[in-house]
Amino acid sequence: MLIDSAKITIKSGDGGRGCISFRREKYVPKGGPNGGDGGKGGDVLFKADNSLATLIDFRYRRTYRAQNGSHGLGGDKTGKSGQDTVILVPCGSMIKDAVSGYILADLIENGDSYLAAKGGKGGRGNARFATSTNQAPRIAEPGIKGEEKEIELELKLIADVGLVGLPNAGKSTLISKISAAKPKIADYPFTTLQPNLGIVRYKDYQSFVVADIPGLIEGAHTGKGLGIRFLKHIERTKVLVFLLDATLIPYKKNKKEDYEILVNELESYDKKLLEKPRMICFSKIDGLTPEQIKDLAKIKFPKGKSKVKALVMNISSVTGENLPKLLDEIWILLRQ
Repeated sequence: MLIDSAKITIKSGDGGRGCISFRREKYVPKGGPNGGDGGKGGDVLFKADNSLATLIDFRYRRTYRAQNGSHGLGGDKTGKSGQDTVILVPCGSMIKDAVSGYILADLIENGDSYLAAKGGKGGRGNARFATSTNQAPRIAEPGIKGEEKEIELELKLIADVGLVGLPNAGKSTLISKISAAKPKIADYPFTTLQPNLGIVRYKDYQSFVVADIPGLIEGAHTGKGLGIRFLKHIERTKVLVFLLDATLIPYKKNKKEDYEILVNELESYDKKLLEKPRMICFSKIDGLTPEQIKDLAKIKFPKGKSKVKALVMNISSVTGENLPKLLDEIWILLRQ
């Protein structure tokens, strides 16, 4: 199950208290102050880990605390610093301030990290307050409190290619044929209830990642159907492949209706999505007559905002027709 958002509370460690202490040694009846400083509180950091795929762990744990710094000790001994808390998140996670919505960090690559809450500084011990006029100070500082924040985590999948289409357009079948992904496939709306990622092994040991985005419907950007929850996963893709169910087109008055719905939904969500290179694929052509396949070639699509003219192609995931050519064209777009 893909969990792609979560809210948690983080708290960095408090600084340790400074120590009030004096030298008490034989033959040194009036030893000076030797109270050490308190230790620094632990930090809270987020770190991207490519072994993680969802934010599901945050369903079961909502609060993360770093260790407090230890108090200072006599003998000018500084207290031990508190241990940091490192929170592992999937690559592609955005760290937001839950109150303001401000994006604090976007952790894309494995190992990317962000210091979200800095530990409090340790208080000074009384040895720090000794002066020529006060050689036996009986004061020390408390440690500074750590930071507490409400954090919102949002995961956006990182894929090279995004498959977009209305329900039952054939996205899941396609990704199952061109990659090792095995999504649930059935003939009813919203079979895909979460994005599926598939790694396509291309020629000469090359590869790219394809995301099967759950079916959009008209009004998805306003929350209809599966809503906008999954539209965000398209944002990081480099190439969009529009899948249109060719078996429905002969019965439509407006042959471009499905394509226009998809374009309108993407534009309503984020106009920048339409600047991405795209391909338009008529799927399920194994269910058409030769005459109906010829009619598909008569449908003209506008160039749109992309700098690259959209390539239109007929494919069949069942028979495998044109799938090698599809991968070739996707690879060309990815390399541009």
